[in-house]
Amino acid sequence: MEIRGIMRSPAVSVRPDDTVGKVLEIMNREKVNGTPIVGEDNKLLGIIVKADIYRFLMEPGHFESCPVEWVMTKKVVKAQAREDVFEVGKRLRNKNVIALPVLDGGELVGLVSIEDIVDYFLSR
Repeated sequence: MEIRGIMRSPAVSVRPDDTVGKVLEIMNREKVNGTPIVGEDNKLLGIIVKADIYRFLMEPGHFESCPVEWVMTKKVVKAQAREDVFEVGKRLRNKNVIALPVLDGGELVGLVSIEDIVDYFLSR
């Protein structure tokens, strides 16, 4: 099974100048644990997951006004839409990440999380 068969698409994405508070609100509303960060041209710039935000909250700062680009991961582990679910699941585990943006020809087409992988294998 290719990862595009289980990914969340379209990915809920945010901009680097969105505030951490806004991003957390979006993640809670959309029931996702992570979201890609894209530029004006929709090019992938990074990813942020709730764990990043929770680590950020441990430091004093301006949660409501801090831009997400201060918190996001810029070295993004990615998946390709045609990759096998098992291979992507191994990458999630080996890289110790909880969500991967999914690209097709360099274009962001979705997001896959640990929950999506687990749900896939439990449904089999």
